[in-house]
Amino acid sequence: MTDAEVPRHPAAFALWREVQDTRVRTRLGGFYYLLAWLLIWLFSAEPAALLAVGLGGSALFFVLLLARQLHRPGQLESPQQLQRWLDQHWGLLLLTSLCWGQAHAWTLYRAEFADSALIATLATVAFSTAMTFNFAMRKRRAMLAIALLYLPGLVVLALEWPQQRALLVTLGCYLSYLLLVLGRSHREYQATLALELKLLEQQARLDLLSRTDSLTQLGNRYQFNNLFPSLVANARRRGEPLSLVLLDIDWFKRINDEYGHSCGDACLSAFAERLREVFRRDGDALLRLGGEEFGVLLPNTDLAHAAALAEQFRQELARDGLRLGDQRLPLTASLGVGSFDVDQDAEAEAFFRRVDRALYRAKAQGRDRLVHA
Repeated sequence: MTDAEVPRHPAAFALWREVQDTRVRTRLGGFYYLLAWLLIWLFSAEPAALLAVGLGGSALFFVLLLARQLHRPGQLESPQQLQRWLDQHWGLLLLTSLCWGQAHAWTLYRAEFADSALIATLATVAFSTAMTFNFAMRKRRAMLAIALLYLPGLVVLALEWPQQRALLVTLGCYLSYLLLVLGRSHREYQATLALELKLLEQQARLDLLSRTDSLTQLGNRYQFNNLFPSLVANARRRGEPLSLVLLDIDWFKRINDEYGHSCGDACLSAFAERLREVFRRDGDALLRLGGEEFGVLLPNTDLAHAAALAEQFRQELARDGLRLGDQRLPLTASLGVGSFDVDQDAEAEAFFRRVDRALYRAKAQGRDRLVHA
């Protein structure tokens, strides 16, 4: 999965990370349950006499192995989908734990498996240890899985207390150790996840800074170059309108020359704020393309609507100018506006050039005007 496909929302990322970790750590587990059962059966007193039990147990653990291998995450996007996959996969893990716990108890209880009882006990210890270290991300579920693996065998050993008390006490002590380690493993996993989330937040902040003009807090040219082609492709694919407004502050060099660059910077910031007041829909993308040139991308907006908004902006700016502190600065702008046309615009660059030519016509015709592409 590429960086672009990693969820950015903290809650979604936490679930996504857990899905990835769960999938990686569960790949081989099902195989060893099957292998352990085969060893128990083959090293029993009479494997041939226990053919039905052996084959039945083998089939059961093979089906559980197959289910775990086939249950893959695929393309999960929403937190609900991620949580659903985790719930389903934990269902398989708990079912496997339940089946193994019963198999261990059966092995300890039946005399035919006396020769392989130690194999079953060692496998139970191994599976419980693996559960403790590999699946600590869900502490309560891991505790339940360990209980399903461990407790049936302890019950059988308790029924044979005089003969099995040493093994029972030893396994009980080891169980307490597993529960203590599970708590520590859970805290370590959460700490690692918190660190990843912090790094993700820092990456998002740096990405935002790289895409934002520091003076006006609008998107910069880098963001435009990334956003514009994707919006054009989306408009082409869906057949939805997409409009572009290009704006250039008239005679901006005079402002810098007469009032100073600090006033020029304040003018750019005030101009950006005026843009936000007119183009204020959530989907509108406001950008500073460089110097005194700005752009507005208007998804799902036809040419008539985009031109009306652009003309409203031009008229209000020409009438009111910009308020900079205690003084009013007269200001006008030239604008070009166009809507994506699949017949005229073979690519995004052609669409941009068409609107850019309209902007230059507005400047050539005397400025302070709007020209349609």
